[in-house]
Amino acid sequence: MSEIADEKTCLACGKPLQGRIDKKFCDDYCRNTYNNQTKSASNNLVRNINNALKKNRNLLEAIVPEGEVMAKAHRDKLTQGGFQFRYMTHTYTNRKGNIYYYCYDYGYLPLENDWFLVVKGREE
Repeated sequence: MSEIADEKTCLACGKPLQGRIDKKFCDDYCRNTYNNQTKSASNNLVRNINNALKKNRNLLEAIVPEGEVMAKAHRDKLTQGGFQFRYMTHTYTNRKGNIYYYCYDYGYLPLENDWFLVVKGREE
């Protein structure tokens, strides 16, 4: 039998570990640091998309007057506010075959000449 045991080290800082045999980190700080670093790349992508969706929704909400359920807006007004057309949460196709693109509870229907009908969705 070998007297030399493999000494475990902290996954975050590399210091030798003492205590439980299945211990991976020397303290909560190292555990949090390690987990934040491993998840940061995928979290950044999701965070950026969620921020774009929220911004799109807020822009659509600002277009519809208080107490109303729809309004028209030109593409220029949306793009100047930073609207990103590639991000949406879902679509809705009405009986006529028109496709509404939604950012949460606010949607838009492309019209002619770069105009959009902005609608507030019904809460169900």
